[in-house]
Amino acid sequence: MRDSVEERHKAVLQPLRQAQYHGHTEAVHEALRQALHPGAVVRLATPFEDLDGADGFFGQAYAPLARAIPDLERRDLIVIAGRTAHGTDWVGCCGFFTGTFVRPWLDIPPTGHVVGMRFHEFYRFVDGRVAEVQALWDIPELMRQARAWPMAPALGREWQVPGPATQDGLRQEGADPAVSARSLARVGEMLAGLSRFAQGGVEAMALEQHWHPRFNWYGPSGIGTGRGIAGFRHWHQIPFLAAMPDRRGTGGQGEMFAQGDYVAVTGWPNMRATITGDGWMGIAPAGQQITMRSLDFWRCEGDLIRENWVLVDLLHVWRQVGVDVLARMREFGKARGAAGAGV
Repeated sequence: MRDSVEERHKAVLQPLRQAQYHGHTEAVHEALRQALHPGAVVRLATPFEDLDGADGFFGQAYAPLARAIPDLERRDLIVIAGRTAHGTDWVGCCGFFTGTFVRPWLDIPPTGHVVGMRFHEFYRFVDGRVAEVQALWDIPELMRQARAWPMAPALGREWQVPGPATQDGLRQEGADPAVSARSLARVGEMLAGLSRFAQGGVEAMALEQHWHPRFNWYGPSGIGTGRGIAGFRHWHQIPFLAAMPDRRGTGGQGEMFAQGDYVAVTGWPNMRATITGDGWMGIAPAGQQITMRSLDFWRCEGDLIRENWVLVDLLHVWRQVGVDVLARMREFGKARGAAGAGV
């Protein structure tokens, strides 16, 4: 049965998730070594990029984060597993890291207070172990909490994004394959509708056929949350399409899978576009082509999509147009040091 394979893959990641929940840093390192193939590639958000397996992931990314947040704790909101149409097996995890931010990380100044940073993680399995990791950490979310924001203000609501309204994101064992297929079809039809904008505008996308009237779209920090079709369109879709009307898939990089009411899609990258018009999020419309990395989760309710969690590697988007957001943040941060020195 597919469920048995899916649950076995989830079980491989359970020691890692538990070690991160309990804050056992060295146990995290060992759990990564056990779960990942020796030659596994780890693709992490900018500025980390591709890391060398378990040791690279731990040494260059996780351990420095744990030093900055000594009581670092993992909180999972959604964990699903499934096989894609391409025959690959994945586990997707949506959640957030939390703890007290007491030391700088990536030069983001510590707050001395509890913080939260959302993550979306995708693990591709081969022969019972992880061969590839794709993970986005919402690094701009920490910048915002540290009051070290170097980008344009978000149009949507900035907050700590909630988990599923049904509180069942961790309980998909024994999911009815028919429900999984229905969820996958609904999200697939919705995405196909979005691609018809260039041919027929908003009407061609038929959003009301796919989205629940009270759905929430949980975008990354820098874009924010929109509620309902109006919120989604005003705070994300209209600015996005106005700046990049030619956006399209990259062909073959996206992998979609479902378990029960939940659907996930990977993408490293999964979109290509040219920034034109009035620009996007403060990025000048230089006519430059970019790619986007997006890792998404949806929750269906009946025949409609009720919630959508979206992370985009926005630091990577800015980097492609020649702007180092972290360097910009450091420049802004000089004022804090100058004030402390009495300058």
